[in-house]
Amino acid sequence: MTCNTRHEDVMTVDVHTAKDLLGSGHHYLDVRSVEEFNKSHIDNALNVPYMFITEEGRVKNPDFLTQVAAISEKEDHSVVGCNSGGRSFRACVDLLNAGYKHVTNMGGGYSAWVDSGLAGDKPAEELKTACKFRP
Repeated sequence: MTCNTRHEDVMTVDVHTAKDLLGSGHHYLDVRSVEEFNKSHIDNALNVPYMFITEEGRVKNPDFLTQVAAISEKEDHSVVGCNSGGRSFRACVDLLNAGYKHVTNMGGGYSAWVDSGLAGDKPAEELKTACKFRP
């Protein structure tokens, strides 16, 4: 059964609330590209890219939901993040429509996580990537 989740149905939290959720047992689903993820990521994050960059431009990962299903149950509590919050927001809509019940978007994405000092002592420039997905 497919739901019709609207954008206003997605719960978005700031990075500090996301950190608290992760500390209470939520897992972190990082929907950035493999290249972005490999540069730096939140500890114990699971990576399933929501979009790919191709010669034709941005393309949604056609296997996103299948790949998430291979590593996560629909009842799992998940915080979803990307670089700045856009891809993760769209991923949350898709996940909610697919029947995932406990999905939370991390507003501001990994860039906000780094800017808030949650990523450790390395300079932000070494941890963040330029956002390729903003219009």
